[in-house]
Amino acid sequence: MTAAKDTAPAAAGSGAPAAPCRAPRPRADALRNRERIIAAARELFVEFGPDVALDDVARRAGVGNATLYRNFPDRAALTHEVVLAVTSRTTLRAEEAAAEESDPFAALSRFVHAAADERIGALCPMLSGVFDKHHPELLAERRRLEEAVEGLVARAMSAGRLRTDIAVGDVLVALSQLTRPLPGIACQGIDRFTHRHLQLFLDGLETPARSVLPGSAATLEDLRRP
Repeated sequence: MTAAKDTAPAAAGSGAPAAPCRAPRPRADALRNRERIIAAARELFVEFGPDVALDDVARRAGVGNATLYRNFPDRAALTHEVVLAVTSRTTLRAEEAAAEESDPFAALSRFVHAAADERIGALCPMLSGVFDKHHPELLAERRRLEEAVEGLVARAMSAGRLRTDIAVGDVLVALSQLTRPLPGIACQGIDRFTHRHLQLFLDGLETPARSVLPGSAATLEDLRRP
């Protein structure tokens, strides 16, 4: 009678390859908490600037302080993730507008309104010393956004729909200014005016130009200067 084959696992030290050790995947509730913190910080950065109290961020997100600090050990880490998220999402809106709108000025207009909904005003920390704005990950996302907006502006200008005395920086500066109220002001519901004022801005970008702009166009190089 043939002996039964041994099916027991190989003993340690037998030379059999060990199963790879995989890091546990974050739980769904942990991921939701992280996203809620980033979303809350994004809103508060727009309303009050990047120095808003982290306790307020936790309160807005509906989580405890311990949960916030477990995900983001300090302000710099949280600011990094907020800027990265807003930059990436805004770039996607620009790419969608370029791909789906046949009219170049309609594409630019769609992007401007979509960028406001993404709270692009939260990118103001990129102009401050709150965190490492030269981090490779952030620089790569920033380049993607700049290239996408440059494409929208160039196409609208080539089509004769956009005045020629402006530059990409003018669009980005105006977006930041028109989507972010003065820090700390008690203007409840001011967001309802944002798209109205953005449309006034867009009307001023169309040709024929109705005035001569003072100063010079704001370029991307201007925005990168400290």
